[in-house]
Amino acid sequence: MSTLNKNHTLLGFLFIGLGAYFFLRHLNIPHLQPFYSWPFLLVLIGAAFLFHSYVSRDTSSLFTGTIVTGFGIHFLAVDQLAFWRDHWGVYLCIVGAAFLLQYRKTKKGLVPALVLLGTGAFVLFSPTLPAWIQWINQFFLLIERFWPLVLIAFGLYLLKKKT
Repeated sequence: MSTLNKNHTLLGFLFIGLGAYFFLRHLNIPHLQPFYSWPFLLVLIGAAFLFHSYVSRDTSSLFTGTIVTGFGIHFLAVDQLAFWRDHWGVYLCIVGAAFLLQYRKTKKGLVPALVLLGTGAFVLFSPTLPAWIQWINQFFLLIERFWPLVLIAFGLYLLKKKT
């Protein structure tokens, strides 16, 4: 599949997802009210990247799709599920899962996947964290406060990155 067709596939999935979202929002179905939110838009955009990755057999969108979908699911779950923890360890698990899915397709990224998943699970399920790990907690609280700036910095990095 050519690069042009791959880009068209991604755009096609994005437009289908966004069109379905806005159409359902226009219908204002009461049972779908929790899904009329920006976290669900993240899920749709991430799903478009994942579908594109699997349909076009282009693994470059797999990592991005997993992270965006994972963050969307996390933000939805925080609002909708009482048992869901809003903790920075979840972010490590999401990125670790993205590395793990990438590893399944490309055989690259197993060590970061295991480190991130292990660390995320440790901080999520540990009843008390050691004192030396508190700086990480402060760092993630800072990121949570200024996450739009992190997105801007990452976008600038991607623009400057040489492929």
